[in-house]
Amino acid sequence: MSDPFREPLRCRPPATATCQIKTEEVCVTRWDFTPGAETGWHRHGWLYVVVPVTDGKLMIELPDGETTTAELKAGVAYSRPAGVEHNVVNAGDGVLAFIETEVLAYPG
Repeated sequence: MSDPFREPLRCRPPATATCQIKTEEVCVTRWDFTPGAETGWHRHGWLYVVVPVTDGKLMIELPDGETTTAELKAGVAYSRPAGVEHNVVNAGDGVLAFIETEVLAYPG
């Protein structure tokens, strides 16, 4: 993960994370972004699924300094494995929201 004291100073607003469900098996969080808002650097410890609430465009900053973009379509889900590390930024002109479900444990 990047060292926040070695990164250039940023003036991005934070995205808003709202916990909807947290159990021993799953954590469901709604993320709301104003234009230019970011999640901040983080690493996913668990497999996760994202379901966009709105259409939008994300810029994803990666630990090696590279960036990539992703076009989100409302209702079209995608998943990523555990271990993903990134900072997610709303790269569009409008508000953006998605629901993120992290699978913490498999029942059984």
